Amino acid sequence: MKVINTFVLICLVSVSAMAQVKPTHVEPPFWWVGMKNSELQVMLHGPDIGNLQPEFSYPGVTVKEIVKMDNPNYLVLNLTISSEAKAGAFKVTLKEGKKVKYAFNYELKTRTSDKNRNLGFNSSDVIYLLMPDRFANGNPANDNVKGMLEGTDRSKPNGRHGGDIKGLSDRLDYIKELGMTAVWLTPTFENDMTPQYGAYHGYAATDLYAMDRRFGSNEEFNGLVQKCHDMGLKVIMDMIHNHVGDQHWWMKDMPTKDWVHDVKEYGMTNYRGVVQSDPYASKYDMDKLVKGWFVPSMPDLDQRNPVLATYLIQNSIWWVEYSGVDGIRMDTYVYPYKEYLARWVKEVLDAYPNFNIVGEAWVEEVAHESYWQMHAPKTDGHNTNLPSLTDFQIMFALDPGLRENTGWKEGLSRLYYAVSQDRLYSDPMKNVIFLDNHDTERFFTRMNQNPDLFKMGYGYILTTRGIPQVYYGTELMWANDDVQGDARKRKDMPGGWAEDARSVFTKEGRTPQELDAFEYVAKLTNWRKTATAIHSGKMLHFIPENNTYVYFRYTDKEAVMVVMNRNAEKVTIKRDRFKEILDAYTTGVHALDGSTINVTADFEVGPMQTAIYDLKK
Repeated sequence: MKVINTFVLICLVSVSAMAQVKPTHVEPPFWWVGMKNSELQVMLHGPDIGNLQPEFSYPGVTVKEIVKMDNPNYLVLNLTISSEAKAGAFKVTLKEGKKVKYAFNYELKTRTSDKNRNLGFNSSDVIYLLMPDRFANGNPANDNVKGMLEGTDRSKPNGRHGGDIKGLSDRLDYIKELGMTAVWLTPTFENDMTPQYGAYHGYAATDLYAMDRRFGSNEEFNGLVQKCHDMGLKVIMDMIHNHVGDQHWWMKDMPTKDWVHDVKEYGMTNYRGVVQSDPYASKYDMDKLVKGWFVPSMPDLDQRNPVLATYLIQNSIWWVEYSGVDGIRMDTYVYPYKEYLARWVKEVLDAYPNFNIVGEAWVEEVAHESYWQMHAPKTDGHNTNLPSLTDFQIMFALDPGLRENTGWKEGLSRLYYAVSQDRLYSDPMKNVIFLDNHDTERFFTRMNQNPDLFKMGYGYILTTRGIPQVYYGTELMWANDDVQGDARKRKDMPGGWAEDARSVFTKEGRTPQELDAFEYVAKLTNWRKTATAIHSGKMLHFIPENNTYVYFRYTDKEAVMVVMNRNAEKVTIKRDRFKEILDAYTTGVHALDGSTINVTADFEVGPMQTAIYDLKK
């Protein structure tokens, strides 16, 4: 691409109605005055648009430079918006000599003054993760949209099922009843992919500035965020900067030769995220990780291209400002260029200091996970700027930790060893912890459908350090569905569709097992809302013994004692071992049933449970 440094003549041009042809794409479609960063990159796309001269006049807006791409169907305007610029619209014309080829209005909006937005999320929250396509269908009229490549067919486990924004909006009371404080939606961008690949999951974007019309409109998404905020729920938006879908409009008319990595040269990624934090990694392995495609239908973006990098950063900021969401979860965080992601995080958080971002770091071992958190100890000096991580190490430890009897390294000792390495994180309280998610086998399946182990695990993630995330259906103790592919862990919520025979959104519609799980989850999650020692307290734990693991969350004023008893019979807890905390208290009140124990003496804990006690003086 070629940068033209000559300042562009700015003038008003009279344009006839016949010449008012708009570019095929103008992105971002609008912007705001008063943004922290005064620079704005506008990408224009249309036949031979790159050979034209742009002209406009608006107080406080100037052209810094014009960037021509390899493809003459693109033109990039780098603008400067001064602090004196006012909200309003102005006409931009694109001319060949004196002839106007394109004309369009560009709007600068006024930023909202609503303080109940962009709030971030933290360890006082419990996040409810859901897939909109599988949650509820509130508007059957958008199930099949004319011109889109895939319609709805619930008979296909791995096809689209019709869940949408309205369906979720209509059932927020259910999420609120559970005690959740934040909602994370898998991506809702347009994924207009062929049925061969499908994209109900949302991770193959074909337009980064538009909601998928089968979910609803941009305005409907805004309405959902506002309704969540009115109900005291935060919203986390899922984004992907590693790749797009192969039906993205870029792929039909590539801006530059280096917009995506060459799949013929690099093939598929090696999926070994540890390579980026490996001090001995080979260039071959690094190239395969970063430049290889995730799957054949998802072209891998090359964020070294400066226009693409700025495009992606601005797109994130655009959605944060436009919708008011409170956080971002970035998919496949360990796959793109880490220098780009560090810049992306910094620019988003500079613009929204109260915001939070969690990166999906699906890697093996605590040391490789912790590498991705900002200011964590590193030998290469790289600062990721990233506040929060998806803590896969807790999930990895939980599976054998609950299924095995406790030994030197086995069973509950695995949980002890996992958190005892927290020195490697800069702030483990910001880690997002979970039992399962949309990419893993369901936790109840992994626990061999043992309800006691399920409840022990849920009690653990709600009381250990970090930010709990709960995957939809987990509150109903769901196991994997008996179908092939990822759909086995992504089934529809019964009652989300008018034709369903029952509704799990009502007490009457739940099976006895679902009802038992729901009540357990709701009671414990709602209790956690008031447990400030869990939100912000320190952690003190003791080496697991006799198939039990005891830890405390405490502040100067309060404490919570957690006893994980993996035995098939009750155990006696010798209070003197834990006197450094218990000496300040006399009574423990069980978080679930309100029963009390005397912690000035030895006491008993029942079998196969995570017992949680509010300690009282």
